[in-house]
Amino acid sequence: MMPSYFFAHGAPSIVLEDNAYTQLLKHFKEHAPKPKAIVLFSAHWEETVQNVSAAETYETIYDFGGFQDELYQMTYPANSDRSLVEQIQKLFEQQGIQNVRNEERGLDHGAWAVLKLLYPDADIPVVALSVNRNLPNEQQYQIGKALAALREQDVLIIGSGGTVHNLRKLNWRSGGIDEWAEQFDSWLQNKLEAWDTEALFRYRELAPFAQEAVPTSEHFIPLLLAMGTGDSNRQAKLLHRSYQYGNLSLSCWQFN
Repeated sequence: MMPSYFFAHGAPSIVLEDNAYTQLLKHFKEHAPKPKAIVLFSAHWEETVQNVSAAETYETIYDFGGFQDELYQMTYPANSDRSLVEQIQKLFEQQGIQNVRNEERGLDHGAWAVLKLLYPDADIPVVALSVNRNLPNEQQYQIGKALAALREQDVLIIGSGGTVHNLRKLNWRSGGIDEWAEQFDSWLQNKLEAWDTEALFRYRELAPFAQEAVPTSEHFIPLLLAMGTGDSNRQAKLLHRSYQYGNLSLSCWQFN
């Protein structure tokens, strides 16, 4: 069964960087079977109703400003997969999850920056999925769980976001790591490895420095979505964690 993953996408410039985290992503395909298709939840696509992307060939969305010129020249012209889109919609409908097909939207940087590092040739079909910060955490998990059957069909499911993602607290000159960010991520690691969903769903009230780490939930939600796909086996493994700018976490979780 294909594992699912959570990848932090950091700043858009991550796709140009060379560090331990980007090396992990660049060499990911060497240690994992090539998927038949990729299903990706992006923190940068927010909708109040679950959207399922179905563009024939995706345009590249540059949903950021002030970064290197080279980023605005990059493209990721992946194709969708109509049969997979239909299957995803059917799986959602079976669980009572309202959804709509979106044939217009391209891939935002939460999707293409990660995919560019993982599979730079853009030769694997991609279905992007939106997130909805208005839903309770239990329901986020259930949305991921609804797609678990896809893992048996060699479909790679990815949540793209960030566990500690507070742009107002970034320290662009810092060479160290803020203790509050580490404390939040350590708490998170403990609960994920124990598959303690009761605590995870209540992270805002239970986790140390939750408000600092997760001022808004859209970047955290993809973690719960990816985790939900692993509900049958309930095994979580931290593959990498590092930080940029004092507290912006770059983490990768695998769910089996």
